[in-house]
Amino acid sequence: MPLTIYNTATREKALFKPIDPEHVRFYVCGPTVYDYAHIGNARPVVVFDVLARLLRRLYPKVTYVRNITDVEDKIIARAASEGESISTITTRTIAAFHEDMAALGALEPDAEPRATQYISEMIAIIETLIAKDHAYEGEGHVLFHTPSMADYGAFARKNRDELVIGARVEVAPYKKDAADFVLWKPSFGDTPGWDSPWGFGRPGWHIECSAMSKAHLGITFDIHGGGVDLVFPHHQNEIAQSQCAHDGAALANYWMHNGYLTVDGEKMSKSLGNFLTVHDLRQEFSGEAMRLKLLSAHYRQPLDFSRSGIRDAHNTLDRWYRALGGDAAGDIGDNVEAASELPHDVQIALEDDLNTPAAIAAMHSLADAALAGDDAAARDLKAAGDVMGLLGRSAQSWFQGDAQGEGQLAAEAIDALLAERCAARADKDFATSDRIRDELADQGVVLEDGPVGTTWRRAG
Repeated sequence: MPLTIYNTATREKALFKPIDPEHVRFYVCGPTVYDYAHIGNARPVVVFDVLARLLRRLYPKVTYVRNITDVEDKIIARAASEGESISTITTRTIAAFHEDMAALGALEPDAEPRATQYISEMIAIIETLIAKDHAYEGEGHVLFHTPSMADYGAFARKNRDELVIGARVEVAPYKKDAADFVLWKPSFGDTPGWDSPWGFGRPGWHIECSAMSKAHLGITFDIHGGGVDLVFPHHQNEIAQSQCAHDGAALANYWMHNGYLTVDGEKMSKSLGNFLTVHDLRQEFSGEAMRLKLLSAHYRQPLDFSRSGIRDAHNTLDRWYRALGGDAAGDIGDNVEAASELPHDVQIALEDDLNTPAAIAAMHSLADAALAGDDAAARDLKAAGDVMGLLGRSAQSWFQGDAQGEGQLAAEAIDALLAERCAARADKDFATSDRIRDELADQGVVLEDGPVGTTWRRAG
């Protein structure tokens, strides 16, 4: 089945036809680096990581670009409140972002441009927009004049009133229209800035992605992705800037947007106490279990995230790893090689607008067969895991891997207690044996006594 994608621009699912069948190019809006990534930030990273993995199986070459916004008012405000330099804030946050996304199994994009590296490209686009009467200068600002684009708002399906209300831009006397948005703004004092034809200043948020995507992918590329919250104003404004600067040429031919994420049925917010960062969740759970939970709903649908949901995902992974590697000893698991082709049902699911829930259902069926002794099903399950970014460890590593949270026992300490318990059992000192079992259970370690000895695994 050929790949189909739901295109936000047309509000329809369509056959994917790349500009160049030998080279697929796509861009995803990345983080603004001023704080730890929350689980909502992680959803597009995981979703588009699966897309990149799938595209690389279908096409000879794929270039995946995900940017970093490292100049923005939130960063400036955080640096001021923390009494640190902007570079200190961004360097630390970028490192944490990379670590957290790697824990979720996300591969690095082919390019990760940072906004501050593309100021000259942004200035060039702004100059072009001014020359073509799509932008104007006012009191050190440069603004895009939205009425200059006849169908401005069509992508976001917004009428005039909605454009003005939703634009979230400052009402100012230098603006010609209430919906006009900033391309360049002045910087003062310690605020970061660069020299430009309009004075010392810095770019607006929207122009950054237009410049970075053009630099790496060209004027028109195949797919642009991001969260549904970016449809307006960010992606609408990217389209306006880029199309008007390049005589109507499309920015991207397909637009993909993942749905909103809630936590325990409510919108995530610090005031509700349900603001979950990947950094904090990693102290309790494996990144792989979080990834599976993030893929459990179709990417365009809302996803309700919860700790119980992560535990369910962990239990599923327990079962799948057993299907690959038998018991917790996991020696067989190290030798399971992925099938060279994707399982038919998994490929059909993912080619249908990245239907990860259907792919997960197919993986359950493969696990059933593998647990019943079907070696081919085990290899197919491993291949499905590869494209989903799952099952990349041996069974032993999964069940006995590194401690997750602070204070959890390391594998060496568990092995020492297990040896002590075995000695107590040999001496028929069952009180000591039971005490050690209970101590380990309190540490989230499950013992499994079998005919050939005792194995252990970490509980989900």
